[in-house]
Amino acid sequence: MQRWRGLEDIPQDWGRSVVTIGSYDGVHRGHQLIIGRAVERARELGIPSVVVTFDPHPSEVVRPGSHPPLLAPHHRRAELMAELGVDALLILPFTTEFSQLSPAEFIAKVLVDRLHAKAVIEGPNFRFGHKAAGNVAFLTELGATYDYTVEVIDLYVTGEAGGGQPFSSTLTRRLIAEGDVAGAAEVLGRPHRVEGIVVRGAQRGRELGFPTANVEPLPHTAIPADGVYAGWLEVDGESMPAAISVGTNPQFDGTERTVEAYAIDRVDLDLYGLHVAVDFLAYVRGMLKFDSIDDLLVAMAADVKRAGELTAAYARTH
Repeated sequence: MQRWRGLEDIPQDWGRSVVTIGSYDGVHRGHQLIIGRAVERARELGIPSVVVTFDPHPSEVVRPGSHPPLLAPHHRRAELMAELGVDALLILPFTTEFSQLSPAEFIAKVLVDRLHAKAVIEGPNFRFGHKAAGNVAFLTELGATYDYTVEVIDLYVTGEAGGGQPFSSTLTRRLIAEGDVAGAAEVLGRPHRVEGIVVRGAQRGRELGFPTANVEPLPHTAIPADGVYAGWLEVDGESMPAAISVGTNPQFDGTERTVEAYAIDRVDLDLYGLHVAVDFLAYVRGMLKFDSIDDLLVAMAADVKRAGELTAAYARTH
């Protein structure tokens, strides 16, 4: 998959293409319907598919300080889109100047002049241009002028998550914030991932016999609610079952919120300075302060056992 940052990165000889535009944070199952249809339509027409997205999130430019927690960084979204068969990803730097483009200017500048869109695939609530004034009806209207078609895909997907609410990035963020990582995984179609660099912590886990990777998450990452979780620690492509702790470490009167993962039965790992990923499968328990270190050790052993059971059961069914 080709990756472009900015309109100037698009090859000068780029021909017609099928385009879909959106933030696509998380590339959840609703997003997958739209992107999948764009890929399918491109193959029908014998031309490439292009996903257009933005960095930073438009809300951060329009309303500074309102950046939503991110479900996936751009490199992860690119991986997921590549798996769906997308041919090219265009990340547009979302600046104040760019936010001033009218819907008509946006269409002419991005879709027509550079991507030469032959077909555009969007969800029914797609908005674009200055003050989000452009909609699917306007996009379709200008298609007659610029020789492209518009196909609207219903991304209305529901399941058990959120009590049957339609799948969305907003719902996913809420579920993660509540600690319902199993519900978030249903929306995403995979466990929620937190990535970052392993940094040195207080090293209490090592002293207690459960050495953890203390992960410093990427900026704006959506972090699950405080608690203990089952999941995986992924390092250099190796995915290891893990017990994961999120919180301030109340046993030792901590104040800094951390994400720590213990790779089950792996005490030989030296991960400092490495970029790792933590995948959250299931909630195990809330964050507690125990009466003694011995009580804490008993709980930690039970957490590790439960995390091992949950990840093994998941592996057997997937």
